[in-house]
Amino acid sequence: MSKGVQYMIISALGFSLMQLCVKYLDHIPFTELVFFRSLVSIVLSLGMIYRLRINPLGNNRKFLVLRGIFGVTALSLFFYTLQNLPIATAITIQYLSPIFTTIFAIWILREPVPWKRWIFFGVSFTGILVMKGLNNEFDNKFLIAGLISAVFSGLAYNMIRKVKDTDHPVVVVLYFPLVATPIMGVISLFYWETPQGWDWLLLLLMGVFTQIAQVFMTKGWQSDKAGKIASLKYIGIGFALFFDLTLFGIVPSWQVLTGISLVLAGVLLNVNLAKD
Repeated sequence: MSKGVQYMIISALGFSLMQLCVKYLDHIPFTELVFFRSLVSIVLSLGMIYRLRINPLGNNRKFLVLRGIFGVTALSLFFYTLQNLPIATAITIQYLSPIFTTIFAIWILREPVPWKRWIFFGVSFTGILVMKGLNNEFDNKFLIAGLISAVFSGLAYNMIRKVKDTDHPVVVVLYFPLVATPIMGVISLFYWETPQGWDWLLLLLMGVFTQIAQVFMTKGWQSDKAGKIASLKYIGIGFALFFDLTLFGIVPSWQVLTGISLVLAGVLLNVNLAKD
């Protein structure tokens, strides 16, 4: 197992625990969650940068700023869907991001896409359509928000790959809270809900788990080809289904399970193609 694969597995676990925290904080506006997540991240990132004695502003700043903007947009919309849908459903929609990552990589990273991969992309998109179908489990606005989140995630991941030879992973991670903290702080003032009791611990854990996930995800993106690494984040669906079933008592319908299976099938086929 390559280091890139190991990094992405650790990242998937970190993101899954973060998603669980967000689900338990569904009474707090998603903009406020992004703000608190950014506060924790900026403190942890600056601490790591100080210890490593590296330039916090990085080198390829244009792409670092774009990584921050795209990442903030993607995470905000993802938190929105996560608060309103079962965890497995929300992340399955957002997990289309590797498809957009690979598509954008054609122009941004000049990485070619074999024609077979387009068929596999179609399989994954079919899975989303099957999940929705005539299912009234979620409103179309959540589906649209999830898809837009996936698009911006794809752009953000390409920015990470763009700076892989110029900037340290922790610097790349730092640019997310540098962009998110002032923007989401101002927006949160209009929808503020003061956290109570255990909310504070969950907010702290949300930030810590996200920081771990972001650092290892960044290392993973900088260790292998975008088309291959992107697909590995799908392993988080197993954690999500487990949490839905055991903690929230949500038993997915056959339609949802079929849709998730199709999405995963398209991803696994892409992983195998990337190895050829």
